[in-house]
Amino acid sequence: MEDWSRVLVTFTEKTKPLDRVNGHSIATNGGKFCLNGPQMLHGVSTMLVRKLGDCEEFVAGDNSILRELLHPDKQPIDLRYSLAHAILPVGETSLPHSLTTSEVYYIMAGRGEMHIDGEVQIIEPGDAVYIPPNAKQFVRSLGPEPLTFICLVDPAWRKEDETVYKSES
Repeated sequence: MEDWSRVLVTFTEKTKPLDRVNGHSIATNGGKFCLNGPQMLHGVSTMLVRKLGDCEEFVAGDNSILRELLHPDKQPIDLRYSLAHAILPVGETSLPHSLTTSEVYYIMAGRGEMHIDGEVQIIEPGDAVYIPPNAKQFVRSLGPEPLTFICLVDPAWRKEDETVYKSES
């Protein structure tokens, strides 16, 4: 988790539209406000930019390789959903799982086979896949390159909202 220092920042008319405070990118239209991570305060917008390479990589409960880009419980942002970058290596299959929340996959690279409640579809770059709440789902990477996709979970992902089942492969 990032350490967001509490900083009092005064912006003048000469402040550039995009500045950096404590290494975090912010946008402002001038004025005075207290910055405690990215947020909206007194009508002044602050911008959070997360670099994929700066996000910790970990193996998720479904065995995909994840990097969480945005999560309202991990950054001080006013956001309902969570956003993650996922990779499934060539020939691998994620573990069947379900969420009590809705989820969307946006396929960036690779080719896969999406399974949702017994329905199967081939997925490829440019496809968006809606996964309804409580649907049993898994995805298989068909190669020749890893399946890479963005996961959007709404409301934001929480461990207690996920059930992981024994593998079907």
